[in-house]
Amino acid sequence: MRLLKNLIFPFSAIVGQERVKKALVLNAINHSIGGVLIKGEKGTGKTTAVRALADLLPPLKIVKGCPFNCDPDDPDSLCDSCKKDKSEELQVEEKKMRVVELPLGATEDRVVGSINIEQALKKGIKALEPGILAKANRNILYVDEINLLDDNLVDVLLDAAAYGINTIEREGISLVHPSNFILVGTMNPAEGELRPQLADRIGLQVSVQSIMDIEDRVKIMERREAFEKDPNSFREEFQQYQDQILENIIQARKRLDTVKVSPEIMKVIAQLCVDMGVDGHRADIAILKTSKTLAAYYKHEEVELIDVEEAAALVLGERFHKKSLNQDKIKKQIENTVNEISQENIGDDKKKSQKI
Repeated sequence: MRLLKNLIFPFSAIVGQERVKKALVLNAINHSIGGVLIKGEKGTGKTTAVRALADLLPPLKIVKGCPFNCDPDDPDSLCDSCKKDKSEELQVEEKKMRVVELPLGATEDRVVGSINIEQALKKGIKALEPGILAKANRNILYVDEINLLDDNLVDVLLDAAAYGINTIEREGISLVHPSNFILVGTMNPAEGELRPQLADRIGLQVSVQSIMDIEDRVKIMERREAFEKDPNSFREEFQQYQDQILENIIQARKRLDTVKVSPEIMKVIAQLCVDMGVDGHRADIAILKTSKTLAAYYKHEEVELIDVEEAAALVLGERFHKKSLNQDKIKKQIENTVNEISQENIGDDKKKSQKI
């Protein structure tokens, strides 16, 4: 039997699960979206999709030998050790982007890292024994059954996700290193809900169901058979599709900063969140970031209503599942909001003309 452990099923060969794939691609384009939570039963391809995305993405350029994968092109994000070495020219190497798993039973020291106290007084950051959060920097941090994660580890994740750094404190000594990652959590809702504080910090939330279309189910079996029989030939068969997805991601990254957002679109997003009874402002910001990313992906120079519709479904849909919120309802709500804003603008114009 062939060993397939180091051979990843191609992202482009995954049948169906379009919302999951889109959510992952959007996070690959724009890390600031805040990750994705994938809800679904076991065996629906959640882990396969996550691993396939990492395999698809381009390699990372890092400071050679840095345990935190520091980016040599971003001086502000360098760890203390790399900053000290800046007196000399930093050596650079490339590493394949990877999926770093956070096991449910992991200890806090394994996640955060530990400090050799004696060495810390002499060598500072170099005395740190890196943990999972160090390895995850600029990679994908994957937590299967994230809803079953211990509360203390949830708190650690919240801090790292919020500030982009990881702080290790032992015996009065404190060391800090960068920890920016794409957080991907998967869970089976039947096994319990996710802690609200963590759910609120994850940008996109999607559900994945078993595919019921017979032809698609047959296609899944056929592709898996072909992959296991000859994985290299199978990957070559899908290479052009892989290359196209990668090119789309790279080009969207370049366009992202140039995408414009009109005040009217921002008002639509704000009004939508108010109408849906969203607490706080994180959802507004997540919809805005996701809308801009979708616009970059679809080659729109400016965010359009269709981008907002899709973004709202990815950000709000799963949070409001009790209201049976879906794409059609979001579209209808946006149409109502646009009409209300249009009427307000007409009223404002009339007031201005009367004053004149």
